[in-house]
Amino acid sequence: MGAQLRIYRRRMRSVKATKKITKAMELISASRIVKAQQRVSASTPYANELTRAVSAVASYSTVVHPLTTPRPNPRRAAVLIISADRGMAGAYSTNAIKEGEQLGALLRERGLSVASYLVGRKAFNYYKFRDRAIAASWTGFSDNPTYENAKEVSEALLKAFLEGSESETGVDEIHIIFTKFRSMLTQEATAKRMIPLEVVESDQAPVSGILPEYEFEPNPGEVLNALLPRYIEARIFNAMLQSAASEHAARRRAMKSATDNADELIKSLTRLANAARQAEITQEISEIVGGADALASASAGSE
Repeated sequence: MGAQLRIYRRRMRSVKATKKITKAMELISASRIVKAQQRVSASTPYANELTRAVSAVASYSTVVHPLTTPRPNPRRAAVLIISADRGMAGAYSTNAIKEGEQLGALLRERGLSVASYLVGRKAFNYYKFRDRAIAASWTGFSDNPTYENAKEVSEALLKAFLEGSESETGVDEIHIIFTKFRSMLTQEATAKRMIPLEVVESDQAPVSGILPEYEFEPNPGEVLNALLPRYIEARIFNAMLQSAASEHAARRRAMKSATDNADELIKSLTRLANAARQAEITQEISEIVGGADALASASAGSE
């Protein structure tokens, strides 16, 4: 066997071994994404109803609550970035980090300093490599978050918000960067302001007739005190679940692309190996024929 043929066959073995890994990762992500989608679908109605309840208290009462009222002179904002713990998911983590960079630039244009709260090793390593300040970080659960994880993150953010920017670790605003799961093929990095609650213009037609009248017991302030922590936890948990589903979808798509590329590379190497083998066979035949002619010529000369 010639040296060139050995090189091609060695590369083919290496590519086939890589293909087995990428194919296995594709199948694992495909199996996990179904469960992740189910968790997103289960958590979304709860988060939406909590949002409606908080909106009702804020809209139909005159209470002034620190979590719903913008502070007059904000100085620091917290940005929570949700990324992946592992790689091989295409541009999933890169898009979330890039969205966080753009949001940070906008906040600095407003004169705010940014405190970074990071979920996932990819975002943590990105900031650590660049020697940037990190207010807090959490890793190890990006592909399968639990409500306890969301509660731990929300408690840290709420504590910083309630301290206010007068404290060294306090903030005046809380923003979140997560990847919204739209479909198996489409995932979108999204930025939202969580606190103070943001007023969003609706495209729906206004409700006609008499507006509903609400009574809050014991009072609107107590209701908001009870609802808002749950609201923050639910929104962060839903964002984590959507990011987890997006991570699995992005990894499945990336691994399928890698598997297809491996197939194409194996076909190309097979053609090159066959050509090299044919060249070796042709050379061997030429050597045999040349040797036979030389022997025949030598025998004819001796006679």
